[in-house]
Amino acid sequence: MSEVTRFRPALRRARALVLDVDGVLTDGRLYYGAKGESLKAFHVRDGHGIKAVTAAGIQVAIISGRKSTMVARRARELGIRHVVQGANDKLAALEKLATKLGLVLENFVCVGDDTPDAPILAAAGLGVAVADAHADALAAADIATTRPGGRGAVREVCDWLMAARGSQA
Repeated sequence: MSEVTRFRPALRRARALVLDVDGVLTDGRLYYGAKGESLKAFHVRDGHGIKAVTAAGIQVAIISGRKSTMVARRARELGIRHVVQGANDKLAALEKLATKLGLVLENFVCVGDDTPDAPILAAAGLGVAVADAHADALAAADIATTRPGGRGAVREVCDWLMAARGSQA
């Protein structure tokens, strides 16, 4: 039985997908321009996967410790309505989101890459660490992707969610 197959029940129960940004939707590197502007690079395949799971009725949310206008813009482009930036306590943000959506934590798949994500990875119905995650995130997660953050890891999770429902992303 493959690792993903073992978690198919949790993937079927999922009603919401929560994503970190830096290190998950991006490769974790921060770029600064000469005028002090910061830039982020997002993978287009991750965006396609997000749109597919949204169309399948899965709520998608972002919970990030940093604040960025680029994140808000990318979320708008992808139709992500639930965006929490500057979250010092990601577990509190997840619990608040669960209440807002009328869901229990078992209905969430959370994807993270570092120590601040560990509490939500441990609390979610399925905690996913990206392949190149810090050891703290890997220890808290139930499973890890084969793809690194910012390089298709989110698309991989979206594909798992769709396959568990008998669909393709």
